[in-house]
Amino acid sequence: MKSPADFYKPLAIGAPAPLRELPVKAERMIHFFAPHNAKMVAKIPDLVPQVDVLLGNLEDAIPAEAKETARRGFIEVARVVDFGETGLWTRVNCLNSPWVLDDITEIVSQIGNKLDVMMLPKVEGPWDIHYLDQILAQLEARYDVNQPILIHAILETAQGVKNVEAIATASPRMHGMSLGPADLAASRRMKTTRVGGGHPFYGVLEDKKDGQDRTLFQQDLWHYTVAKMVDACVSSGLKPFYGPFGDFSDEAACEAQFRNAFLLGCVGAWTLYPPQIGIAKRVFSPDVNEVRFAKRILEAMPDGTGAAMIDGKMQDDATWKQAKVIVDLARLVAIRDPLLKEGYGF
Repeated sequence: MKSPADFYKPLAIGAPAPLRELPVKAERMIHFFAPHNAKMVAKIPDLVPQVDVLLGNLEDAIPAEAKETARRGFIEVARVVDFGETGLWTRVNCLNSPWVLDDITEIVSQIGNKLDVMMLPKVEGPWDIHYLDQILAQLEARYDVNQPILIHAILETAQGVKNVEAIATASPRMHGMSLGPADLAASRRMKTTRVGGGHPFYGVLEDKKDGQDRTLFQQDLWHYTVAKMVDACVSSGLKPFYGPFGDFSDEAACEAQFRNAFLLGCVGAWTLYPPQIGIAKRVFSPDVNEVRFAKRILEAMPDGTGAAMIDGKMQDDATWKQAKVIVDLARLVAIRDPLLKEGYGF
């Protein structure tokens, strides 16, 4: 582990200085697109104002024979599309693949100054982050990249979850983490083929009652992992995200899963097809009534000390902190969404 004195030093001569704090912006959804799919690419200019982050996917769901086409397609999209305030990310192939080195070098060399975040799949430990960190610094120095490209790790192996705290503190490039439920389920040998969400057999049976049927209350397979990821991220100043929800036919279940993640502390989720964008906006944007009530708490306790009674409920320094979290998020969302800005009263 690097000493504190060296942690924020560039890893290559001429590379930009690492950031000491993450950029402050709303990232309610990371919307994936396949850069080798011409029909999907043609929709990108219309999607830009609708989403907080657009991510060109080069890994899973891209056939082996289309990997290079997808990489070239992503680079071309980055060159020709004006992303404005919308984040531009890519998910490169995993580090043990034959494509990843070309993914990293070609993207940074050709569009390094347009790329905000590089998402790294199947991160097992801090060594994976160190490897990418060093290569990015060398490429940034060589190709005159002005701002450091951040790294976002996907937790999708049991070893990665075990090492989640070390991953979070591996580099000042760390942006955040996402839960990858499908690969994680396989790594853990879980008995499910679902991509995110619950399972009808994973539940708690209510107590036995004579002569009455007993109800099975379905539980959340991912509660422990999401909470562990949130703790590791928030304690290190990073952003935690829920990953994909694979059942496109069940929007209600998708919304429920996103909401669970939001309540646990996640700031956003992946969206894989257009209707999920609206779900993520709805879930990861604070409720208008909650924001207005939180603003009343902050107004009643301007310096966060003491206590106040609002609508018969006692507020103190702890609820002031909760209110500030909600209002701060609402301010970020308001920058992207004029209607919500009006609703929040900003």
